[in-house]
Formats: sequence, structure tokens, C-alpha cells
Amino acid sequence: MTKIKEITDFLESIAPLHFQESYDNAGLIYGDEEAEISGVLISLDLTEEVLQEAIESDSNLVISHHPIIFRGIKKFTGHYVDRIVAMAIKNDIAIYAIHTNLDNVLDDGVNGKIAEILGLEETAILQVKKELDENGRVGSGIIGNLKEPLAPKDFLSYLKERMELRVLKHTALLDAEIKKVAICGGSGSFLLDAATKAQADVFITSDFKYHEFFDADGKIVVVDIGHYESERFTINLLYDLLKEKFRKFAPRCTKVNTNPVKYY
Repeated sequence: MTKIKEITDFLESIAPLHFQESYDNAGLIYGDEEAEISGVLISLDLTEEVLQEAIESDSNLVISHHPIIFRGIKKFTGHYVDRIVAMAIKNDIAIYAIHTNLDNVLDDGVNGKIAEILGLEETAILQVKKELDENGRVGSGIIGNLKEPLAPKDFLSYLKERMELRVLKHTALLDAEIKKVAICGGSGSFLLDAATKAQADVFITSDFKYHEFFDADGKIVVVDIGHYESERFTINLLYDLLKEKFRKFAPRCTKVNTNPVKYY
């Protein structure tokens, strides 16, 4: 039987824990790494509904992109995080998160998956962290080129189709065609300067605040597609990696839409 440690060791060979940001809490959050796997459920977020799905599918390991715990818990007072952790402990379901360490790798990373979906070529890390990898394959965001340039409106239509979006927000479209594309899944406003300096035509990310849109300053098109929407294909990424590596169990992708943002 496969043990939890075998799963976590494999994932950390792709996205080592020391690649995560200082504020993050990636890794095994709860569980016995020597426990044998009965099933693995993959989700973007960990919610009570996802845990219930794990129970019903006999999955004793939930792998989520976002950690359920970012800070220390001193009291269990009924907050949703408290309830989820207590539910996992009660049902002996291990919790593992692979967050900014997976964001920060070029190969098999969150942004690489988005680049793959968009068909980008000649991809590279947008903001390299040389202290982590002198070869420039670790860092924040990705930049790459479309196979063929597209008119701005055609690119927005292409983006909506490929990323399965209902709606997106963007700054004023420029006259130039879209060829060079910068990407940061999740909250990426901190990379706007890097995307501009790299002469990207468009920067795709999420969680831009109102006044931050002004920072595009007519130099680049910023497209905010939503946090969940930008990262949800991470579930498919992790599923494919685990399915290819392990043959003794079949990982499952959650059927729960964990996006807390609703559209009307």
C-alpha cells in the first residue's frame, strides 16, 4: 500500500517546501505520514463540503492548493477553519497543502498550467528567485508568447474560452496586437512592474484593487479573471501528476465548487 509520505515526498520533489513564501503554510498540516492511503481527494480549497466528499469517497488524504491554516490556532470557537480542522481530526483525514511552492516552479507549476492552456511558447519565470535556483526556473509568474498574435478583443474572447470564464475585468485595450503574455495565478498585482518591464502586452492575474488598475498607465493591458478562476486548473495539474506517478490508487478531483465569489 502507498503511504502518505510517498505522496508528499513526490509532490515536494516537484515543489520543495523551501520554495514557499514566508507567510505560507504548505506541507502536511494534519495527519500521520506513515498512514496508508485509502484514497486521495484534490481540491483548490478545503471546505466542510470537500471533507464530506472525502468521507463519502473513502479518501483519507485531501490535497488542496490553499492551506486551511495560515496562522496558529489558539482556540477552537466555531470559526469555519476550526470546524474544518476538527472535522478532519475526527474522521482521521490527513490535510496537505501545496501552495506558493507550486506557484513558484516553472515546470509542472500553477502558472505553467495556465500557460499550457493558453498555448504559450518560450515560457520563462517572470520574476526569478536566483537564491532558490540559479538556472532561473523558480520564481513568481510566467511570461511567454502566443503562437500567433491576436487583436486585443480577439485575445479576450480566446482567454474567456480557454479559461472557461463567464466574466473578466480589464484595463483599457491598447492598439497593439497581443503577443507576449504575462501570467500570475492568484493575487498578482505585485508583479505588474515586472510584467511591464518584460514588455508583456497583457498581464493576466486576479485580485487587483480599483486604484491598482490605474498603475497599468497605458503601458500594458491588465486582465483580472478572478482568484478561483485563475487557479482552478491546479486541480487537474495535481491529478495528472499523481495519476502518472502512482498506480495503486486513483486520485479524485473534487466535485465541489469552492469559489466563495458568486456572480449574478
